[in-house]
Amino acid sequence: MTLVQAIVLAIIEGLTEYLPVSSTGHMIIGSTIMGIQQDEFVKLFTVAIQFGAILSVIALYWKRFFQSIDFYTKLFVGFIPAVVFGLLFKDMVDLLLENALVVGVMLFLGGIVFLFIDRWAPGGTATGQQPMTYRKAAVIGLWQCLAMVPGVSRSAATIIGGMTQGLTRRHAAEFSFFLAVPTMFGATVKSIHDYLEDGGTITGEHLQLFAVGNVVAFVVAIVAIRSFVAFVSQHGFRAFGWYRIAVGGLIIALHLAGVSMQMM
Repeated sequence: MTLVQAIVLAIIEGLTEYLPVSSTGHMIIGSTIMGIQQDEFVKLFTVAIQFGAILSVIALYWKRFFQSIDFYTKLFVGFIPAVVFGLLFKDMVDLLLENALVVGVMLFLGGIVFLFIDRWAPGGTATGQQPMTYRKAAVIGLWQCLAMVPGVSRSAATIIGGMTQGLTRRHAAEFSFFLAVPTMFGATVKSIHDYLEDGGTITGEHLQLFAVGNVVAFVVAIVAIRSFVAFVSQHGFRAFGWYRIAVGGLIIALHLAGVSMQMM
């Protein structure tokens, strides 16, 4: 993987990680177009640059992250289901990650959901912000587990979960961002641990790619988050629904046409 390819993947990560469009699906398309040779380091890179995206949330909402112990406790409650389900179904998830068709189908179906989410969860379109409770955090955490199926999108699952709990579009999106911090941090640490435990090495060139990738993902994610919150607060999720349908349909069509798409 070249430096230019690393930068492109980091831009894709920053743009799509917090939008309900599946960063995995876009990574597949991007890596396929660029012809990136898949190896264990490339897989690690696509996870490790999430750290930059994590820092973007903390930078934008730093006051929230230092407000109270109650805030962290609710994040912990929402985070636990992903840990439990991840440990129980790791092998199954790994198998699904090898199937690009699953990504395409999940993107397509998720797009249909977003076309009608404002109608299915009308409480989420209210102008008032309802308080986050431990029960709501737990339910959203369960919704997040759906994102273990590639193509569902962690952001999409948690936003839909939040809206079903009566949160406004903005509040549901922001809690999705907050919940991403422990979830993605845990995934990053585990991926690095597994890579090193399996005998992988990290060279000076690798460290350069990590540094550049995380900086790019950080900057791009800040722009994406600000734009996303402003857009959905006014216009809802229908545009993302149509976009998911288009991208999902493209992946399905490429798969049926016999185009090889390597999973990250």
